[in-house]
Amino acid sequence: GGAGGAGAPAAGGADEGAPSEGGGGSEAAAAAEAATAAAAPIALSVADIERVLGPPRFEPRRDVARRITKPGIALGLAATVFGGETLFVEVEQVAGKGAVQMTGNIKEVMQESVKAALTWIRANVAELGLAKTASEALLNTTDLHIHFPEGATPKDGPSAGVTITTALTSLLTGRLVRNDVAMTGEITLRGLVLPVGGIKEKVVAAHRAGVRTVLLPQANEKDLRELPQKVLDEMQFELVSDVREVIRAALVPADVTEAEAAGSASGDGSEPATDDGRQVPLSHPLPSVPTGVP
Repeated sequence: GGAGGAGAPAAGGADEGAPSEGGGGSEAAAAAEAATAAAAPIALSVADIERVLGPPRFEPRRDVARRITKPGIALGLAATVFGGETLFVEVEQVAGKGAVQMTGNIKEVMQESVKAALTWIRANVAELGLAKTASEALLNTTDLHIHFPEGATPKDGPSAGVTITTALTSLLTGRLVRNDVAMTGEITLRGLVLPVGGIKEKVVAAHRAGVRTVLLPQANEKDLRELPQKVLDEMQFELVSDVREVIRAALVPADVTEAEAAGSASGDGSEPATDDGRQVPLSHPLPSVPTGVP
């Protein structure tokens, strides 16, 4: 009897161990299935991403195109301690006595750039195609308001000279600025374009904003070697030494209307937007442009 009693628990122990063994196998199978599921690629749609992160804060390329839809607006580039940034310049004219108002938290050096740009334009009204009456109006009967948006951010430096000159010329001639071009460079009273700093940061900022053509001072060509190859491969650069070259490259033909430009910017005009939001240039091809640096 003692032997039988001793054997019973042993058999019972074997019976108890059987379910435990089976449970372990089930857990292992579940773990393997979970690992396989985790390794499988997960496809996320735009709607899925927006559900998690919220809607996009902005669409850089389309935002740029939609902001440059009338004469007097140009896109510049700035370098800050945090990297490069795009810099819009807006100019408007009203009846007055030749006064110039500047807003947008700009410091002394940038104010000097505005004065240099105005002097160059006034000295070259005939070359710009402005009639004598228009030049007299500019000097005597028109007030100009030059604004640099994002007024909470202090702005200074000479590199907005070409952008200011382009915006002013655009307004006074009634010609739109291309919405696929950004620019940087200091100007002199003779119209020379001088080199500036922060080229790498500025070009990267243009690339980030979806702009693929940048006008740069000729003397800054050497700085392009600092750019990441991916950026170089996707950008076009027009190297300029005179502000007249900037104006020729930046302004669209006189026969392109505001409505046509607005249609192109929204992707529903005769010149559609590309899939990634970049715009087809407005029938104003640039001269041969280097796309890389040897």
